Amino acid sequence: MVAVVLAGGLGSRLRPVVGDRPKVLAEVGGRPFLAYILDQLDQAGVREAVLCTGYLAAAISNTFGERYKSLTLRYSREAQPLGTGGALRQALPYCLSDPILVLNGDSFIQADLGAYLAWFYHNGLEAALLLTSVPNARRFGQVKVRPDGLILSFAEKSGPDQAGLINAGVYILKKSVILSIPAGESFSLEHQLFPQLMGKNLYGYVTRGSFIDIGTPESYLLAHEFFTHNKIGWTKEKVESMVK
Repeated sequence: MVAVVLAGGLGSRLRPVVGDRPKVLAEVGGRPFLAYILDQLDQAGVREAVLCTGYLAAAISNTFGERYKSLTLRYSREAQPLGTGGALRQALPYCLSDPILVLNGDSFIQADLGAYLAWFYHNGLEAALLLTSVPNARRFGQVKVRPDGLILSFAEKSGPDQAGLINAGVYILKKSVILSIPAGESFSLEHQLFPQLMGKNLYGYVTRGSFIDIGTPESYLLAHEFFTHNKIGWTKEKVESMVK
């Protein structure tokens, strides 16, 4: 299984707290945030990862090089911003597996990736999203699913503050699905591809794992505590109360 990490974001909102560096290199507990994602892949038995880079791409490749623990690292660099979908489409020639595991580089979800993959294969799926429940889904947009996991709708990032399922930023996609993305164009997985698949062949796998993203200064400042306390066994409910 090849994993693709979407690591090309500008991180504009984080500039006041992390300075001029790629978002995935924002320091958390003395380490780049991306290191936690690569640790998770290594522990799950993934042996090859493709990093989709863009803004300050050289800083990422200089930091991690061609190897990280048991992972072989390859780089797919955008000459111009392509969005999450466009970046993934560009990286496809580097990916020898089918399906492909795709992760957002600015969020982390505690999840059993092996169980997620087994569920995907067992059900013969083409596209899947990892979902988790948070106390306040407003900032992320709520996902509605059928009892069998078929995704029915994505709510906009608005509405009342309430608990709900959100997209945790970890996808499993068949190559045929990725090939439907136009090559060389800016394209969004979240706003273009997934809505096209919704209600047909896009399914959600619900995990109880804790979730954090570093998309805003407020959530970034909680990331150190998130990883520190999860290491010593804090419950999902305790961590969620921190990021509410």
